[in-house]
Amino acid sequence: MTIWRIDAKLAELSETEGFRHACSTIVAGDLVAVPTETVYGLAADATNPLACAKIYSAKGRPSFNPLISHFSNTTDARIHGLFDARAEALAEAFWPGPLTLVLPRREGSTICDLVTAGLDSVALRVPDSPVMQALSQATGRPLAAPSANRSGRISPTTAKAVDEDLGDAVPVILDAGPTRVGVESTIIALIDKEARLLRPGGIAREEAERVLGGPLCGPTGSRGDAPAAPGMLLSHYAPRAKVRLDAHSITPGEAYLGFGPVPEAICEIAGARLSLSETGDLAEAAAHLFSHLRALDASGAPSIAVAPIPNTGLGEAINDRLSRAAADRTGAGARTD
Repeated sequence: MTIWRIDAKLAELSETEGFRHACSTIVAGDLVAVPTETVYGLAADATNPLACAKIYSAKGRPSFNPLISHFSNTTDARIHGLFDARAEALAEAFWPGPLTLVLPRREGSTICDLVTAGLDSVALRVPDSPVMQALSQATGRPLAAPSANRSGRISPTTAKAVDEDLGDAVPVILDAGPTRVGVESTIIALIDKEARLLRPGGIAREEAERVLGGPLCGPTGSRGDAPAAPGMLLSHYAPRAKVRLDAHSITPGEAYLGFGPVPEAICEIAGARLSLSETGDLAEAAAHLFSHLRALDASGAPSIAVAPIPNTGLGEAINDRLSRAAADRTGAGARTD
C-alpha cells in the first residue's frame, strides 16, 4: 500500500506522480482511496465487475448493498441514468456537490450489475472534489466509490483513518487532507412519481425541497435485507464502544460527545470528551462527526454518551448516522438515555 500526498487544488493535478499512479491502478482493475468533499471513497472502475468485487471484499460489505457511481460532470452521468425534469433541476442546483440521485438505469449503461446490486436503478453523483473528478475524467470511467472503511464502521475523513481501517486491503491512498463536509451525500430517489429521501446527508432536506417545489417522502426504503441505497443498513457507522443517544448525563468513565459547550459536571467525570461544535454550528458538527467518534472510540471507553442534536438542516443527517452507530447489533433499535 502506498500513500501519496496530493494537493487537490493543483491545476497540474494530472501531472503529479501520485495521480498518474492512481489512474493506472484504476485502469488495471484495482482500488484507490480517494478524497471527496464528503468522506474518503474506495474507488474502482464501475464498469468492471472484478474490480468492484474487490470493494466488497476490502470492506467486508454485503453484496446486496448498491454502490454510488461518481462522474466528472453531469453529461457523463446522463449516459447511465434517465433524468427527468426533477433530476435535471437537482443536478443543476447541487452538482458538483454532496447529492446522489437514484434514477432509472438507462438501457445500454455499462455500469456493472454488481454496482447496482441487480436493481433497475442506478445511484449517480458528481462530487465537488477536484481529485475524484480528475480521476474519473482521466480514466474515462465512472467510479464506484463507497466510503473507504470496513463495512458498518465509522466513515473516514482523513487518509490516516483509511489506512488504520483498511491497511493493505487498498493498494493506493491519495491524501488531500481532511474532507470538508464530513458526512456522506444526501441520496434522493426519483424512480417514480414520488421524490424520496433515502439518506440524509450533506444537502439538507429543506434545500432539496425548495428546488423541487414540494416535500420529499421518507427517509424510507429497506433497512433490512435489501437496502435500496448505500448506508441504509440499520447498524452502520458503528464504533467498537456502545453509543447512547440524547444523553443529558453520563456515568463515570463514559466518553461524551457534546454539541455546544461541554457542561462542567460532565467534564469532571468523563473518560474522554469532545464537542462536535462549541458554538452549536451544525455544519461544523457534521464535519467533525466521524473523526470525533473515532477519537472517542480510541480512548478505550466502554460507551459513548451523545448529547441531543437538533434535527433540523444538517442535524437530520447527523442524527441519522448517530442512530445507526447506536443501533443494537441485533437490530433491536438504538440506545437512548
